[in-house]
Amino acid sequence: MDIIFKKKLEDLRRDVALKSMDLEERPEDVDVELASCRVLDKFIDITPKCVRCNLCFEECPVDAISESSASKPARILDNCVKCEICAQTCPVRCINVVESTATIGDEDVTYNLEYVRIPHRLLRMKNIEVTDRCTACGTCTRFCPTGAIQLDKEIAVVDESICIGCGACVNVCPSDAVELERELGPVIETRRLLVDQDACVECLVCEENCPTGAIRIEDGEVVVDKDKCILCEVCSTRCPVAALKLERLADES
Repeated sequence: MDIIFKKKLEDLRRDVALKSMDLEERPEDVDVELASCRVLDKFIDITPKCVRCNLCFEECPVDAISESSASKPARILDNCVKCEICAQTCPVRCINVVESTATIGDEDVTYNLEYVRIPHRLLRMKNIEVTDRCTACGTCTRFCPTGAIQLDKEIAVVDESICIGCGACVNVCPSDAVELERELGPVIETRRLLVDQDACVECLVCEENCPTGAIRIEDGEVVVDKDKCILCEVCSTRCPVAALKLERLADES
């Protein structure tokens, strides 16, 4: 789904002026020049549909997601590097990835927001058991996304035929009464990192900023360790000469 809206260039100038001026200045006293350009950005957010399974928290390679609980959903933190692994891992598609484009023209600014379709990693329940520590409080039943766990007299009972193994019940159970064994598949490669060795100026920005230590400069070339690279946007957005570029692969589904 795409969302497109426009804003008058004069309104944008005023917004920039308000954020740039000193307290004693007026917006009309601040000279703002905006050249025609195209700005790309991406946003990742967790919706209120979060079932508190904590899979995104556990799988985030840079610890950029806060832990969820029965009283609060998971939350994306400021150190997110936009690798999209959380969106692939969420079992209920409650993590949105939105790519945005802002195009500044002569009279207005056009914003285009596009929801990116993210494939899901394999998630399978292998074994689940409710132990005698269960107090039949019902907390697990509130968060199970498929209704697979229900109360039967004084204990919770799991319908294994519809349990997806997300672990929401495990995470929210106040008495640690649920034991789960599950299988989580590998991260799906949806993008690839392109390196222009001729453009590289060996400034080491990519090497110094890579959150997983996947990049190094060796003998005048950029070397990427594919086992460590999480295909985030740090190197491609910080490279001063655009020698690194992330390219989204075609969706073949």
